[in-house]
Amino acid sequence: MDGGTLYTIGDLARRTGLTVKAIRFYSDQGIVPPVERSPAGYRLYDAAAAARLDLVRTLRDLGVDLATVRKVVDRELTLAQVAAAHAEALAVRIRTLRLRRAVLTVVARRGSGPEEMELMHRLAALSEDERRRLITDFLDAAVPDPEQDAGSDAGSDAGSDAGPGAGSGFAGARVSLTPELPDDAEPEQVEAWMELAELACDPSFRTLMRHLTTSYTADRNALPGSGRGLRRDAVSMGIAAAEAAMAAGVDPGSPDAGPVVAAVAGEYARLLGHPDDAVLRRRLLTRLEAANDPRRERYLRLLAVINAWPPPTPLGPPLTWLVTALRAHPAS
Repeated sequence: MDGGTLYTIGDLARRTGLTVKAIRFYSDQGIVPPVERSPAGYRLYDAAAAARLDLVRTLRDLGVDLATVRKVVDRELTLAQVAAAHAEALAVRIRTLRLRRAVLTVVARRGSGPEEMELMHRLAALSEDERRRLITDFLDAAVPDPEQDAGSDAGSDAGSDAGPGAGSGFAGARVSLTPELPDDAEPEQVEAWMELAELACDPSFRTLMRHLTTSYTADRNALPGSGRGLRRDAVSMGIAAAEAAMAAGVDPGSPDAGPVVAAVAGEYARLLGHPDDAVLRRRLLTRLEAANDPRRERYLRLLAVINAWPPPTPLGPPLTWLVTALRAHPAS
């Protein structure tokens, strides 16, 4: 098309790929008005009108509303301004669609009913502030407030294997147990968040995590001088010994497991300043059984997915080995 040629609506339809009806609509709306009419009354358009129609079609294909299209072609808004606004709107839309996809994926896999689906939808749609309040409430129930533990140099069973960023003391445990769902989260991160949030809201799981924390505190306080010298923990000591025994093919229920249990219990007894007897081994067994709850390890795995951390080392097998061995060898 050259600048001096005039074209009918049919010509423009063939040129732009738009329907005659659509071009007539844009013409009636004043977005692409005709430059003149033929003697027979037909609308005629020039090359500039064809270029405007190309722009209109592109903007509409991108989801730009008609009022904004009019402002662009009338030069009331620049293309850069419109592109920025719609890129932001699309980002919100994409996040919403990811949330919906994650919810529907979980519903389909679980065979969820309406009530569970509604709960998952609400958990997925929480704002950043709402998510943070939920996790803070969980941590307040499960782990002491950092201000109450100022100066502590001890770690906690609750988050000892939570991932990068885990610091010392309960303040470090709180940080290492905190999920940070990114704004551009992948579907698997959203799905992990929903399951983790359900866990964090479960009263029995909160009780378990609180028990792990208070058990550690009780062990620390059992030492002379308020237990500040406690550097190693019963769980971490036991895991290392159990892994070595498993690698050597030792059956936890066999007599060969007795020396392993004795070594772990003996070290625990020395740390606490108590004899290695049936009472101490029951105490150790209680600690290990709580740490071996699969929900704890599940929380840490979900946390790693949400925060894009490397997956934590599975602790279930060595803990299960040691729990079985302790039950088989309850006394020194």
